[in-house]
Amino acid sequence: MADPYRVLGVSPGASAAEIKAAYRRLVKQHHPDAGGDDGRIVALNAAWEVLGDQEARRRYDSSQAAGAGRAPSGAAPPPRGRGAAADAALVQWLAQVYAPLDRLLGAVLDPFAAQLQALSADPYDDSLMAGFCAYLEGSRERLDRGETLFRSLPCPASLQAFGLAVYQCLAAVQDAISELERYTLGYVDDYLRDGREMIREAIRQRQRLHAQLPDQPSS
Repeated sequence: MADPYRVLGVSPGASAAEIKAAYRRLVKQHHPDAGGDDGRIVALNAAWEVLGDQEARRRYDSSQAAGAGRAPSGAAPPPRGRGAAADAALVQWLAQVYAPLDRLLGAVLDPFAAQLQALSADPYDDSLMAGFCAYLEGSRERLDRGETLFRSLPCPASLQAFGLAVYQCLAAVQDAISELERYTLGYVDDYLRDGREMIREAIRQRQRLHAQLPDQPSS
């Protein structure tokens, strides 16, 4: 299956609205009535079936994240049990990927309530909005670093379920920041409400990750 993000020309962190806009633009551009190609339309529709549905998109993202930890085709299956090499891979991934990524998520999620409270004093005040936008800009930069970090090291097989949950939390925060960025562009309250609720759910997801953190092997 072709990567639907590549087909639509969007990043894995793109919001639902960005994906929808890209799909509509490309369908209009490549429609046979406009001299386009039927095959391209089929590919665009297939990509939209995956990314246009929230649950289908989550499943696809999860399968891609899991694939980062799978052995190449034809490789011998790993031995049963967890040996020294598997323990070392677990410790390395938790230390080099999860721990710094969790700190990045915390740097976005922890200040949100205070940032929102400050803005609520007067959303139309230029200085308050500038402060909120600076928070969102910094958050986007941290999330981009988090995306790169997550993809920098394959998740060990023993951590795949936990790794998928980490990626889903990251994606949820990315979507929330996108909604809040839309609010700053037009003061549409629906974007602010949705973004706020998405942030709250992401905070709960992160708390569940903390509770599910695997035990590291003793030295």
